[in-house]
Amino acid sequence: MNYLSKTILLCAGMALAACSNPDRFADGSGGAGGMYNGAGAGMAGSAQDPASPVYFQQTVGDRVLFAVDQSTLSSEAQATLNGQAQWLMTNSDYSAVIEGHADEQGTREYNLALGARRANSVHEYLVSRGVAGNRLKVVSYGKERPIELCADEACYSKNRRAVTVISAVPSS
Repeated sequence: MNYLSKTILLCAGMALAACSNPDRFADGSGGAGGMYNGAGAGMAGSAQDPASPVYFQQTVGDRVLFAVDQSTLSSEAQATLNGQAQWLMTNSDYSAVIEGHADEQGTREYNLALGARRANSVHEYLVSRGVAGNRLKVVSYGKERPIELCADEACYSKNRRAVTVISAVPSS
């Protein structure tokens, strides 16, 4: 290796090393780089902010799972949905789309219908718990959006789900 190549490699390595610390400009005041101090604890929109969609997804839970060929809610699913309903009632600035999903077994048409039944089951449950129906929409993806791809029950069970996706209601 000649001198120029070594110099270029050294400069590139130093430049990459300079980019490795995201908190290098933080002054501890919560300013531009200070948001990394405490991993966002208590900040608006963080997982610790009970009014944030991230809190809804990570703490309340945004999905419920179903048994094979079923759209009935288990007691575990009902517990998750009770938390979702409470969160939605408290945070009226948000609406939700309930996505129904199925595993890869069966035809596309069958799984789209099954995903719709699952999404509707969640919709009906949330409405029965006091969430306004006009804040909820349902969509079925059937087997088109799996989270796991393989041919065994461990994957199939994760794909048999309904996911509640939160979005802000536009103010007009």
